Amino acid sequence: MEILTRIRSTRAVVDGWRRQGQRIALVPTMGNLHAGHLALVEEARRRGDRVVATIFVNPLQFGPQEDFTAYPRTLAEDQRRLSGAGVDLLFAPEVEEVYPRGSAEPSRVEVPALASALCGASRPGHFTGVATVVAKLFNIIQPEVALFGEKDYQQLLVIRRLTEDLCFPVEVVGVPTVRESDGLAMSSRNAYLNSVERQQAPELYRSLCAAADALRAGRPAGRVERETEAALQGAGFRPDYVAVRRADDLGPVSEPGGEQVILAAAWLGRARLIDNLRVRCGGAGTQ
Repeated sequence: MEILTRIRSTRAVVDGWRRQGQRIALVPTMGNLHAGHLALVEEARRRGDRVVATIFVNPLQFGPQEDFTAYPRTLAEDQRRLSGAGVDLLFAPEVEEVYPRGSAEPSRVEVPALASALCGASRPGHFTGVATVVAKLFNIIQPEVALFGEKDYQQLLVIRRLTEDLCFPVEVVGVPTVRESDGLAMSSRNAYLNSVERQQAPELYRSLCAAADALRAGRPAGRVERETEAALQGAGFRPDYVAVRRADDLGPVSEPGGEQVILAAAWLGRARLIDNLRVRCGGAGTQ
């Protein structure tokens, strides 16, 4: 695996592959890798001739009170794992390489239709930071396909929308959430949980499963949201939000039926955990 930190040299390598007719697959990450990231790499290998992974802790997507400086950085171990997974090139730039004029006031990409609610309401500017860095990576690597985890469902839809609206010739593929044996969605921020909190954490997924059953049984979305939030509070969480939305665009569910997604974010100690579950509901009764 080749490891590069400069945009120009990265473009040169990828351009050489492209001239040979090879299909480029991109896996963007912020490092501190786990099995969920490696599942993205595995899917990228199926969809591309060459796999480029990136590790970049993007300051634009962290708010002033968030954990940018404390975010876990494990570059040496990440390099070992990516190499073993079959990545061809790791692009791991410094902040100054991605934002040469500084990260305070760079040009930005916004997706207002999807970025202001849910996690966007709790973390103002977060999805603008995500959209901006993804647009930059698409311009630098120019992949044919890019892989993102479905755990960050709102992020996935934001990236799909910016790709369509800005006419990037990139296929955006969502990869199913990878979970621990007890159901907890894998996340770099799980490292913030202490031993007691780690035992509590799977209740987030169990609550979503119960909510999905309730939706399939025809229970109204608003009632499901309230009951799920109460269940999380009873399990020791501090819910940020629980929302039932249309799966295709995160719009409010105005009538029963169709594909919906239950999304939740909740604090457990220092960790803000997010998860989601898609569910197909019949228009009348269970489907």
